[in-house]
Amino acid sequence: MAVKKEIKIVNIVATASLERAIPLVKLAEALPNTEYNPEQFPGLVMRIKDPKTSALIFSSGKIVCTGAKSMQIVKDSIDMIIKNVEKIKVKITVQPKFTVQNLVAAGSIGIDLNLNALAIQLSNTEYEPEQFPGLVYKLPNTRATFLLFSNGKIVCTGTRSEAKLHEAVDLLIKELAKVGYK
Repeated sequence: MAVKKEIKIVNIVATASLERAIPLVKLAEALPNTEYNPEQFPGLVMRIKDPKTSALIFSSGKIVCTGAKSMQIVKDSIDMIIKNVEKIKVKITVQPKFTVQNLVAAGSIGIDLNLNALAIQLSNTEYEPEQFPGLVYKLPNTRATFLLFSNGKIVCTGTRSEAKLHEAVDLLIKELAKVGYK
């Protein structure tokens, strides 16, 4: 059975900076879609309905955006954060550049996998089926980590671009071919 790669980004974690201080108490008081408990965590959580994402906003102006499924959605989310911050009369004068910290993708390679055999054949694996049904595989010489499931479904985390994601999946397929999966 031939390996058939299918992969789709399900979450992008990106950081940016508004390059100015943000009064988080004022922001939390003004906006209904926020949570701010400075005794528990120094950042304000902002839930954005459209596009559906969440962001951590720190008083320094730094932002961590999660939940986007494309780079355009990251950009749209940051634009929405700026609109929300400007509602409390804080003028943002920069167009923030964002940096992808992590991509999470899910998909399939279209072949059944013997996870017990793979745990032995591949190095950099963790497999404890009593605790979790997937095998964790850290792809050598990359930032990518995979969850492999016996039905051929995969989750990839750790890459920072779509190109690196596809490169990592192709490398995974090569590693699987070395141990008899084609």
